[in-house]
Amino acid sequence: MTRLVIDASVAVKWVVTEPGTKEAVQLLEASSLAAPDLLVAECANVLWKKVQRKELNPDEALLAARLLERADIEIYPTRHLLETAARIAIDLNHPAYDCIYLGLAMANGWQFVTADNRLLNKLRQARSPTYGQAALSISDAIAETGAS
Repeated sequence: MTRLVIDASVAVKWVVTEPGTKEAVQLLEASSLAAPDLLVAECANVLWKKVQRKELNPDEALLAARLLERADIEIYPTRHLLETAARIAIDLNHPAYDCIYLGLAMANGWQFVTADNRLLNKLRQARSPTYGQAALSISDAIAETGAS
């Protein structure tokens, strides 16, 4: 089974129906997933934002949070990723939060999967081709893992 690092843009799709949900669930079922511990805070923040925007009611958001707590994801501490994430953020001129996920993937020779097309485009256009090679869209990850 392929090991992939996922971010909150992928994980939230498992519990909130939105474009890409079906593909994100396929990925969950067909891959061994990892994420930095930052994922927990980012998922909580996404659910809060969805309540603020009235996309979810509070009970739905709390149920989604409980489901995410039980998701089969191996969580890694972020402390040792600080320098790597800072380097990537500086190279890309992009917030370091997102770069922690890529840093975890690159440090372990894994691939990073995101539904954040803005980030994905930035990684693919970066001076260092290593960033773009380490990052996949959900659909690309499904194709690479053979998930269906």
